[in-house]
Amino acid sequence: MVNQVTATPKPATDRGIAERFMEPFARMRSNMDHLIEDFPARWSAFQFAGVPAVEMTEADDSYLISVEVPGIPTEDIDLQIDRDMLVLKGEKKEQREEKDVDYVISERSYGSFERRIALPADAQVDAVEARSDNGVLRISIPRSPGATSKRRKIEIKSASTE
Repeated sequence: MVNQVTATPKPATDRGIAERFMEPFARMRSNMDHLIEDFPARWSAFQFAGVPAVEMTEADDSYLISVEVPGIPTEDIDLQIDRDMLVLKGEKKEQREEKDVDYVISERSYGSFERRIALPADAQVDAVEARSDNGVLRISIPRSPGATSKRRKIEIKSASTE
């Protein structure tokens, strides 16, 4: 009689130790990917730490800064220039007068905030104007007409050309 050695194949469900160890992490990564994909592209900045969203655009003659400040009266906003910084401070005050009301959900944020925005070198800080309309503060900063850009390209020499 001949001794025959037969190998029984592993069942398809039997995985190596490394695969069994890594599987929970692979599942977690997949869940994180789904979370990031489902995350809205643009949330209001007030939902994160109570800091208003800012947008700054540049034109040939001025800079325009738009700041979202819904529900904040202009008298509760302090706008200053401190050297080369535009400083915006304010407070969104809680206004609840309901009595005996239990909130199930409240996504509104309250509190004080401060934003500091570095101004470009050609900003004319003495001629800044601000206007508030429908919860958006618009700040116009004229540019100096004679100011030149301080940006220049620097040639990089390689060691082989010296």
